[in-house]
Amino acid sequence: MTGPIEGAALRTPRERLTRQKRALAGALDASYSFQSAQELFTQLRSRGENVGLTTIYNQLRALAEAGEVDVLRSDDGETLYRRCGSEHHHHHLVCRKCGVTVEVEDAEVERWATRIATDNGFGGTTHTIEIIGTCANCMSDGGPDWSGDPARE
Repeated sequence: MTGPIEGAALRTPRERLTRQKRALAGALDASYSFQSAQELFTQLRSRGENVGLTTIYNQLRALAEAGEVDVLRSDDGETLYRRCGSEHHHHHLVCRKCGVTVEVEDAEVERWATRIATDNGFGGTTHTIEIIGTCANCMSDGGPDWSGDPARE
């Protein structure tokens, strides 16, 4: 039989990881734009969460492999993450100023990608497409509008 101290010691690491995963999931769920692991880490730490940067990277990698987050590279090569809004294959339209993202599904794009691969003798291909531009809010007022994204307010 395990005493209260030993039982607590056995539960602590598991609960700590669960709490960290929940905190990261909450930060991803609250954001409408792509964020870096460092931004998520800083956000969680500012909320008082005791989470390590390595844990953030490991969890983001696992979520990406499971298809639960979308991943793209910024212009400077940094990897950015965002909770998937769609369970289907999709692409992204991303505002270069405020980061707001629209998920786009288009059969024509899929046919184009297949045709390009086939025409060049490729098989078993996958693809990602990000369309980068400036959203209507940023074009109209000249600056980002974070009002729809609680993580950026």
